[in-house]
Amino acid sequence: MQPKLYPRLTLALLTALNILNYVDRSVLWAVQEPIKDFFRAQGHAVSDAKMGLLTTTFFWFYMCAAPFIGYLGDRFPRRHIIAVGIFIWSGFTLYTWYAHTFGELLFRHVMVGIGEASYVTIAPTLIADLFPVERRGRMIAIFSAGLPFGTALGYVVGGSLAQHFHDWRVPFMFAGLPGFLLALVLWFLPEPSRGRSEKADPSARASTLPGLARNRAFLSATLGLAMYTFAMGGLQAWMPTFLMRTRGMSLDQANLIFGGITCFNGIVATLLGGWMGDRMLKRHDGAYYTFSGVAMFISVPLMLGAFYASGKAMYPAIFLAEFFLLVNTGPVTAALVNSVGAEIRATAMAVNVFVIHLLGDASSPSIIGWISDRTSLRTGFLATIVAAILSGAILVAGAKFAPKLAANSRQAGTGLDE
Repeated sequence: MQPKLYPRLTLALLTALNILNYVDRSVLWAVQEPIKDFFRAQGHAVSDAKMGLLTTTFFWFYMCAAPFIGYLGDRFPRRHIIAVGIFIWSGFTLYTWYAHTFGELLFRHVMVGIGEASYVTIAPTLIADLFPVERRGRMIAIFSAGLPFGTALGYVVGGSLAQHFHDWRVPFMFAGLPGFLLALVLWFLPEPSRGRSEKADPSARASTLPGLARNRAFLSATLGLAMYTFAMGGLQAWMPTFLMRTRGMSLDQANLIFGGITCFNGIVATLLGGWMGDRMLKRHDGAYYTFSGVAMFISVPLMLGAFYASGKAMYPAIFLAEFFLLVNTGPVTAALVNSVGAEIRATAMAVNVFVIHLLGDASSPSIIGWISDRTSLRTGFLATIVAAILSGAILVAGAKFAPKLAANSRQAGTGLDE
């Protein structure tokens, strides 16, 4: 395969899989009200807190599987581990068709969480080995755009298909089938050698697992990303439901509006953030951290406007709040990848996955749902404001710990292994 084509093809494939990954997650959020109606008709009412438990359960198994996946990812062919995980998540997404009890739906989320852990833990390490440091923010931003774009697609497809077919299970079939084909293609692609796009960092903090506990660049990126994940995960899980309850929108209207906003911001804001982060990195080693932290601070008053603005003013507030949340996705992920050496990068990503979901979106949907049951969903959203402020503070403070990258920047090679 031509050297110039191979990295781009692999990036395109991983990005397509990332889109499917988040379609699979957000389909549930798009059809939470129909699912509650389904169980209510069976005589088994489901509260907001219990609906939030589905997402929380997914993330608990997802983050607990990640350390094992990361260990394997630093020792065995990564593309094979990813492909097996995709088969698992796609298969159990299709299993949703047979789920008629809450327990069966919960089991579905357990298995999908385990499958998705293999992908999210390892895919960024492949991208890091495909592209040099000076281009990494942009390339990871392209990959990361799959998060909001896939989430938006899940909202739109989930809401429209569920309403058209009068069955909340139909959108899950759309989310599950394409993964099998993409996993087969990935299985047969060559794999980049570990660390080929950068010089090795001999420091114990960057190259050993115990060193992660003393690696302040890694810790800052991880904790900042955890608080970002809390805020973003809570908003994604409950915003369509919020629009239905506070604005009286139909299922497809709420998902189309929020999905459309997320789709635009997911592409424009994420790619813009990656480009700006790389530009700033040429002048300041801590640029990824500073840029992301400032964006989080800017999002705070806009989020308050999204929750409390009256009339049509709410829509630009939602748009701008999400824009400034998503613009930091590429830079903060690139900061995380750059903070550790290639030889332990999959393990470090696994530790990151565990921490950010433990402190982030494994708990925020349930916390917001619990507060909503006792007060209102608007009040529940205030938890995301606190998380956004903490994220900004941690990232801005962490800029001084960023690794020196100028000496490591060089053009990627062409060697492949495994």
